[in-house]
Amino acid sequence: LALGALAVVALPREEEPQIVVPMVDVFVQLPGAAPADVEQRITRPLERLLSEVPGVEYVYSTSSAGQSLVVVRFRVGEPEEAALVRLNQKLASNMDRVPPGAIGPLVKPRSIDDVPILAVTLSSARYGDDQLRTLAAQLRDAIAEVSDVSEVTLIGGRPRQLGVTIDPARLAAHGVDPAMVQLALRRANTRNAVAGPVAGGRVSGLEAGGQLTSADEVRNVVVASASGRPLLVRDVAAVVDGDAEPAAYVVFQSRTSGAEPAVTIAVAKRKGTNAIDVGHRVTAKLDTLKGTLIPADVRVSLTRDYGETAAEKSNELLGHMLLAVLSVSLLIWIVLGRREAAVVLIAIPVTLALTLFMFFLYGYTLNRITLFALIFSIGILVDDAIVVVENVVRHARMHDASTRGLVATALAAVDEVGNPTILATLAVVAAILPMAFVGGLMGPYMRPIPIGASAAMLFSL
Repeated sequence: LALGALAVVALPREEEPQIVVPMVDVFVQLPGAAPADVEQRITRPLERLLSEVPGVEYVYSTSSAGQSLVVVRFRVGEPEEAALVRLNQKLASNMDRVPPGAIGPLVKPRSIDDVPILAVTLSSARYGDDQLRTLAAQLRDAIAEVSDVSEVTLIGGRPRQLGVTIDPARLAAHGVDPAMVQLALRRANTRNAVAGPVAGGRVSGLEAGGQLTSADEVRNVVVASASGRPLLVRDVAAVVDGDAEPAAYVVFQSRTSGAEPAVTIAVAKRKGTNAIDVGHRVTAKLDTLKGTLIPADVRVSLTRDYGETAAEKSNELLGHMLLAVLSVSLLIWIVLGRREAAVVLIAIPVTLALTLFMFFLYGYTLNRITLFALIFSIGILVDDAIVVVENVVRHARMHDASTRGLVATALAAVDEVGNPTILATLAVVAAILPMAFVGGLMGPYMRPIPIGASAAMLFSL
């Protein structure tokens, strides 16, 4: 029972079991190429190349104007780090086959841990979505400092952007093309350092250029020189320091205040960490920032908390399991007696506790599948206990236990049904255990059921 209690406390909780299916996105750009050219020059050779990587099961691709996306999916259960290393080695050893003008490849691994476990939504009737976005950016840095947080993403709001809108008529009047404006801005927004010769034990260095920090500096960038007069960016374009076009819209709707502009902060956890603990640490961090970084008139709402929902569902299933044990014991108490019910009330929790501890040793989490395996096992476990106890009661009533002795009566009763009970237990294990070797996605998803039920049967035996 102590081992079972330790397992219940130590096991990470989640709604669904996490299945390791390594997936990698490979991006290659070919600027100016049509989708058909991208497919022939980039996508098809890349598909053939990545299909040769050991452990790859499927390769999907999308060819669009100027870009190729190849999605590589490895087999279920393949180690993520080893799969990523093999794929990068394959790409690195074939870089000479990349056509001229191509940019990449850019490799982005995907995993189940990229899915956010926590979503914090900032909303306010006073501030606009651009101001909320600025506040969320400051909170993002604070949340990223929390341990076991892997990624913090902002959704919604308008980010700040320095926009340069070119006037085609002015460009034509000065004989300048848009590429010259782009090149001038790129050169002006760099800082270069050069080390000079060594003289007298000193190194003389030269630094030139710098980063553009304001809209006025962008307006005064020289694009070209005509008739001894410099042509500035402001002569051919309008520079606006404002808000960019939003990539996503977030609106917080409440019954009291109606619809308000909002920005959502999505938080993802590191691999192998407990979602409940990470969620609690993030919310505690936000509580310390209220009144200082977070204004009083900004509402902070938890619109997604995977840890709390996982804990709630696992606790609910644990409660149902306890209810099942008590109801079965009560039924035996009514039919056979209180001493017989006590035997079952002790046998089932001890068996389930050992099974939970085995889940802990196997590295499983406490989710709906593992708990379903335990609840499924209760019905099988009760069968053996009821058969043995009922036969002992039958022998005690058929023969006078006081003259024969209770121990002798129990031994005779158990000996009568012992071999069939053992055979029935092994038959159930033999029927359930092969399901643990099913492949594909359903294999690791359903594996806790045959493993847990078989272990419970053996512990009960």
